Amino acid sequence: MIFCIGYNSNQLLARPLYQRITGFFPKGELLYHTLMMPVLFPIGNYFLIGPRYFNDGAVFALGTGLVFVLYWLAVVTLTLVIRWVIRRFPNARQATLRILTMLVLVGGVTALLALLVVFVFSRFPLLGTQFGWNAVRPILILGLVFDLFLCIMLTVFYTYNQWHKDQTENEQLRQAALQHQLDALKMQINPHFLFNSLTSLSSLIGEDQEQAERFVDNLSKVYRYLLQANHREVVPLQSELEFITSYTNLLHTRYGASLRVSQEIDPALLDLCLPPQSLQTLVDNAIKYNIMLPGKPLTIRIRTTPDGRLQVTNSLQRKTIRVETSQHRLSALIAKYRLLGETQVSITETGTEFEVTLPLLNIQNLNRP
Repeated sequence: MIFCIGYNSNQLLARPLYQRITGFFPKGELLYHTLMMPVLFPIGNYFLIGPRYFNDGAVFALGTGLVFVLYWLAVVTLTLVIRWVIRRFPNARQATLRILTMLVLVGGVTALLALLVVFVFSRFPLLGTQFGWNAVRPILILGLVFDLFLCIMLTVFYTYNQWHKDQTENEQLRQAALQHQLDALKMQINPHFLFNSLTSLSSLIGEDQEQAERFVDNLSKVYRYLLQANHREVVPLQSELEFITSYTNLLHTRYGASLRVSQEIDPALLDLCLPPQSLQTLVDNAIKYNIMLPGKPLTIRIRTTPDGRLQVTNSLQRKTIRVETSQHRLSALIAKYRLLGETQVSITETGTEFEVTLPLLNIQNLNRP
């Protein structure tokens, strides 16, 4: 990004001069400053020296050399000031404060630079420049005009880069949301999950017909929810809890005492919303990466917090064999929240627990496209 100055001074100084310059100035800025030189140099030297600048070769060479050094000193100084102001007030709603601060600081720095320019020129008798207000005034006016265009140019560059950055982030979020929908679709037709469920059901039919009926009922509820939820942006917490209850009942049939899932929910929060299958993502994530044994069960707690958020905590007992899968479903869930305008998903890991805290959303306050 143009205005983020994060240079390592040692690395910058170790580079060749051209790389140092291009490392500080993006191409657009460098081209702008280069094109301004043949415009500003003759005008500035005319005010400082007079017609002798164009008629005397020695005066022309000395004046051009001095103004070249002082010009780039001013450009670097003013660029640093403007970039600091932009970093200090980056948001669109701070535009007025950013512009006013920029004008005040740039105006003050320009006055000091004008005094410096006239003072340096007055130190060379060949140039005939007298240090005084008559010499400072036109340089100050010229500098302020140049600064106005510089502020406009850098602000345009900044606005464009912010827009480009936002577009890139939005595209990444859209891709993540599509990945989340794809994962949800895969879950709807997941042959592995269906095979395990049917295998469990087959065993139950011969052992406990009543439990087999409950299993079929839970399985139908799970798939009904999966088919419906994929078409919704958010669902009420109550619906998500009913789904995860049916889902964990299926898991209990398979894992038995190796899995324990508990819920502690404030009834006042049941109408708040969250992305569909959020709880399934976190439960599956816990099962995938942790050992489950009857003597060492995996414990998952689903609870609401006093500040109105949903917290899912599982005991941490990682598998010794590396699981060759990425946590893209968890990343997609976080991206889904960001797409809804919420970035407060919190992930905490201690030596014994893994915890994810999700915001509960008021559907009336969601940003709709």
